[in-house]
Amino acid sequence: MRLLLPALCLLIALPSVAAVAKAPKSPRVRLQGTVKNAKDAKTISERETGGIAVSARQVPLNGASGGWEVDVHMPKEDRGWRCTVDSDTRQVHTKDRIPNPPLKGTRASQR
Repeated sequence: MRLLLPALCLLIALPSVAAVAKAPKSPRVRLQGTVKNAKDAKTISERETGGIAVSARQVPLNGASGGWEVDVHMPKEDRGWRCTVDSDTRQVHTKDRIPNPPLKGTRASQR
């Protein structure tokens, strides 16, 4: 009799535990670590500004790992952005307005 009550509780709880274990997990992409290459820096600056990243170069920043300076072309605007992406935090450190840089592969950039 003393073992019947705990066993009964276990049988009742078992289906709910199995349902939680089978629940689909949300596909969350977590970006971790430092910005290691120009492609990562361009992606971050494009997401922040909504433009098209044209070029990226490494620059010294206040941290030990430095950062990336990315020029972003803004379609349908006369000015673009120059973003500085911090390598440690993966965030845009500064944004400055610049003359719109030409896109690579267009006639304007081949002159």
